[in-house]
Amino acid sequence: MNESNTFFLKTKDFSVSGEDFELHYNKAKDMLLTTPSPATKDLAAYYDSNQYDSHTTQKRTVFDWAYYIVRGHTLKRKVRLISRFKTQKKTLLDYGAGVGSFVRVARKSGWDSVGIEASKQARVAANQSLPDSVFNTEWLKKLPCKSQSIITLWHVLEHLPNLNLSIQEFKRLLADDGRLIVAVPNYKSYDAKYYKEFWAAYDVPRHLWHFSPKSIARLFSQFDFELESTHPMLFDAYYVSLLSSKNKYGRMKIINSLWTGLKSNLLAKQSGDYSSLIYVLKRAEN
Repeated sequence: MNESNTFFLKTKDFSVSGEDFELHYNKAKDMLLTTPSPATKDLAAYYDSNQYDSHTTQKRTVFDWAYYIVRGHTLKRKVRLISRFKTQKKTLLDYGAGVGSFVRVARKSGWDSVGIEASKQARVAANQSLPDSVFNTEWLKKLPCKSQSIITLWHVLEHLPNLNLSIQEFKRLLADDGRLIVAVPNYKSYDAKYYKEFWAAYDVPRHLWHFSPKSIARLFSQFDFELESTHPMLFDAYYVSLLSSKNKYGRMKIINSLWTGLKSNLLAKQSGDYSSLIYVLKRAEN
């Protein structure tokens, strides 16, 4: 894969280390790769920040409160999405569950849901409010083949060091009539092009891979998945634009950011290139 990689953009870790990184474009996959990619054993240090929203339940600022209010709305939307699928069982695995928010609302909606989370701090927070709900990655091996009707990765795929092995494991666990639901940022969106190296959804080096709609289809087709549908995450354009403006100017420029997010969503109605997209994948029919 490295033979076809070309330089795309230079950016930096704005959250933790301040280190510089490059994004390299892989034409065959239509993906960007964070370069250099930290060794797996070193990745944890880059998550050592109280700014990392999926690993905390604290509400420190007005912006945090707004984030949690909107998150409540998006959680309901996610439950509506998974409820569309008529599967024999109602088993759900949320991979990268954070503090267990989606596991919790899925259980309230009748799903036999559990989560997998690498962060011990996040697991402890999840299991305090909902015992035996979120487990470490080693627990995944205990699950039987084809045991999960729904597997979700909400902004998680881009974090996984070994992409191919992870997808193979999801395929092992997914029931024949199941769905794999993946949400990731889209580096071809207008807000990504507008903010360039300051685009918050690059989030290097925590985000190791950067996807487009074409790259998701190409990647998963190698594992005999087919793309069933895509769904925009409209709030992400505003949220990412606010964080991007902070990266660029040292503070959030609210009006400019909201306008950029709105423009990104309006342009995406024609192009399909929303700031973030949800991809629904199923086993390819023979």
